[in-house]
Amino acid sequence: MEHLLYISIVFILTTLLTSALLYKGTNNSKTAITIVLIWMAIQAIISLTGFYTVTIGTPPRFALLLVPPIIFIIMLFLTRKGRSAMDGFSGKYLTLLHIVRIPIEIGLYLLFLHKWVPQVMTFEGRNFDILCGMTAPFIYYFGYVKNALCKKVLTAWNVACLVLLANIVATAVLSAPFSFQKFGFDQPNTALFYFPFIWLPCFIVPAALFAHLVTIRQLVKTGL
Repeated sequence: MEHLLYISIVFILTTLLTSALLYKGTNNSKTAITIVLIWMAIQAIISLTGFYTVTIGTPPRFALLLVPPIIFIIMLFLTRKGRSAMDGFSGKYLTLLHIVRIPIEIGLYLLFLHKWVPQVMTFEGRNFDILCGMTAPFIYYFGYVKNALCKKVLTAWNVACLVLLANIVATAVLSAPFSFQKFGFDQPNTALFYFPFIWLPCFIVPAALFAHLVTIRQLVKTGL
């Protein structure tokens, strides 16, 4: 994948930006950023062995990228200590974090042009997640800097973006060459089996999910 060097750089820089914004969103939690960096390092090492390129078997190995972070997020919401920590996080920075969805969508489009993901995973297909990234700066500014948006609007935006996120995750999984593949048969999703693109399912997607859920919890808890 040497010819995809510039796209790899886009993904690496986007991952670093996501990490920085998540760090700010968790009020500079050293524990949080340490867990994130260790997790990303482990997955990078595993992916470089070619482990995720093996697509046979049930469940697919790809699940090891996405499922553990989701379980971790669930555990945070189920524990009193986790909920207490999340209630003190910065909704402002967790909202700004979603700007990373712009370079991610551009990166996916470039991967499509190089035949590493199907068109259905891009904004030319059924992926409209870029809309969240494009509107995030406005929600951040008018919602948290100017305080001009009510909590119902902020909550509705987060819920809508969650739907968009779920859509692209489902599309990506169903476009991969697994036994249950439904999309992209002529050009399947194979890029996400390689470094650094594995950081999208193992970190960036869970980070976006986490940011939405924490923000929604804060908005609901403080009263809509």
